[in-house]
Amino acid sequence: MQARLTGLNHNEALAYLGYRGGALPPDAAADIARCEALLIKTVRPRAVWRRFALTPDGGFEGVSFRPEGGDVPRLLFGCEAVICFAATLGMEFEALMRRTQARSMAEAVVLDACGSAAIENVCDNLCGDLAAAEAPLCLTDRFSPGYGDFPLTQQHDFCAMLDAQRRVGITLSDSGLMTPQKSVTALLGVRRTPPEKRARGCAYCGRFADCTYRKDGITCG
Repeated sequence: MQARLTGLNHNEALAYLGYRGGALPPDAAADIARCEALLIKTVRPRAVWRRFALTPDGGFEGVSFRPEGGDVPRLLFGCEAVICFAATLGMEFEALMRRTQARSMAEAVVLDACGSAAIENVCDNLCGDLAAAEAPLCLTDRFSPGYGDFPLTQQHDFCAMLDAQRRVGITLSDSGLMTPQKSVTALLGVRRTPPEKRARGCAYCGRFADCTYRKDGITCG
């Protein structure tokens, strides 16, 4: 099972560019399509994952990591295992961004948005492959440090548990931000029956009042 970039959700890229509907900006579709082709040709996505049985008290068997907050325990309620993963577009994207910034900051803004959509595609493909490998068991939605009340401060322990720096080259700042920048960490529950539909939307989130995503006019899920 390998990390794969197969395409971009163009609407997702537009959302990262701040597009909120209405008339499509001139040449936007062509710019995104051009970046999509360039990313598929250039980047080499990588991923690492580990599967842990869940202990009766909600811990991960064999490691000391335990997600803080209430959102992850709710997600994993009724699950028998959890899969933790880290995925990245790699340093090839970083190099491509530097070259593009040197040539045109406008192009770099589009490329950055397309990079965000690209890593989501990598994660979607990985989760699909993991779901196929786990069948007939079922997977929950993925959930990342920094979402809801799953604190970003746990990013260091999460990546250490996966040996992400050695395995896929992800390093962290003191605040938990990842390099390469187009990288994602997340976990998914493994269960015998399909999960109930999870309540979605900002109103259900424990971080509604102080969410940094909402301040920027976007959401995390």
